[in-house]
Amino acid sequence: MMLIEQTTVPAAALPLERFKEHLRLGTGFADDGAQDALLEALLRAAMAAIEGRTGKVLLSRAFTWNLGAWRDPGRQALPVAPVTAIGALRIVDRLEVATVIAPETYRLERDTHRPRLSAVGTTLPTIPLGGSAEVEFEAGFGADWDGVPADLGQAVFLLAAHYHEHRHEAALGDGGMPFGVMALIERWRTVRILAGGAP
Repeated sequence: MMLIEQTTVPAAALPLERFKEHLRLGTGFADDGAQDALLEALLRAAMAAIEGRTGKVLLSRAFTWNLGAWRDPGRQALPVAPVTAIGALRIVDRLEVATVIAPETYRLERDTHRPRLSAVGTTLPTIPLGGSAEVEFEAGFGADWDGVPADLGQAVFLLAAHYHEHRHEAALGDGGMPFGVMALIERWRTVRILAGGAP
């Protein structure tokens, strides 16, 4: 299985000014924007870490997911949440010839933690031996920061601030997250069974 992020979060969607306020950085100086590139990088790193721990996509992006077999012939859990739309489903044979599956034969089951691709009939299309399925989908809480749940947004700020505070250190110990961050994201974490592919 491989999850490929097809689009990235635009800089304009990042809460840079809010993060500056969170850090209580001074304003009104000639070099006010001097740290913007660093702060943006810290926000992106913190977002990636929170998304990795929770399996939740904070800001909307497009993804392609490739897998070699369905866990359940009738429905398949998607690797991240929340999924807002399925863009396309293709079955690729071992010669890499792709067949686009008619969208009326499958549907999205929305779920906060475990959205699913489900067959409208009895089964999803068969994946041939040596072939794969490619699922294109959109995921994320929203296109801008206002759509991100408050606790996840606060977790990003706390973690990015932690990175900012320790930015000159060669290493950050064992790589663990601060307790406050873990407490904020706990309810969003998905219990992963069967390597995250449980239906």
